[in-house]
Amino acid sequence: MILDQPLKKLFASKPGKDSNAKSLLKSISWRIVGTIDTMIISYFVTGELVMAISIGSVEVFSKIILFYFHERIWESVPKVKADDTREEYA
Repeated sequence: MILDQPLKKLFASKPGKDSNAKSLLKSISWRIVGTIDTMIISYFVTGELVMAISIGSVEVFSKIILFYFHERIWESVPKVKADDTREEYA
């Protein structure tokens, strides 16, 4: 496959961490699920399909951006392995 190596580099990251591109794709896929959910709930609340679609399309963009930054902040938090714990209270 011609794109095999460039795609691997795009999604390659440090061990135990997601790449920026993977975080972005996760953000988008999660927003698709979230937006469909928002539209369904909006339809049940308002009873209007056009209103539900309008609500869903407004919130999708802001939440993609918010989730991306939320994901990157959590990726910056150091991960502690079970065998790396130190006795801080001794």
